[in-house]
Amino acid sequence: MPQPIPFQTISLQDIAPSTHHGTSGDALWHTLQFDGLRVRLVEYSEGYCADHWCQKGHIVHCLSGTLTSEMEDGTAHELRAGMTYIVSDDMSSHRSRCAEKVQLLIIDGDFLNRPL
Repeated sequence: MPQPIPFQTISLQDIAPSTHHGTSGDALWHTLQFDGLRVRLVEYSEGYCADHWCQKGHIVHCLSGTLTSEMEDGTAHELRAGMTYIVSDDMSSHRSRCAEKVQLLIIDGDFLNRPL
C-alpha cells in the first residue's frame, strides 16, 4: 500500500530539473516522486519532439504554449494553455511535440493502471 502524503506546499520550479533529449529539442523535468505518484513540471523547448511512443497513463495540464499529442495511429490532438488530457496506462501510444516553448503539469502514477 502506498505511503500517505502529508500536507505540503511545493514550488516545483525550485526542484533541480533533469534534462531529457527528444529527437529534436529538450524537455526539462522538475520532478517530485512519491510512492506510486509522480508530479512533474515539464518544460519543452521550442521545436521539441519526443524520442519515443509512450504507453504510460498521464494527467497533462498545459500551463503555457501549445502541445500536439500525436497518436501512433496518425491522429493528433492539440492542447492549449488551460486544457488538460487524461489517459490510463496502455490506452494509447502517444508522443509530444511543439513548435514553441510549452510548460506542462504532468501527474502520473499507480492510480492510472487499468486492471487486466
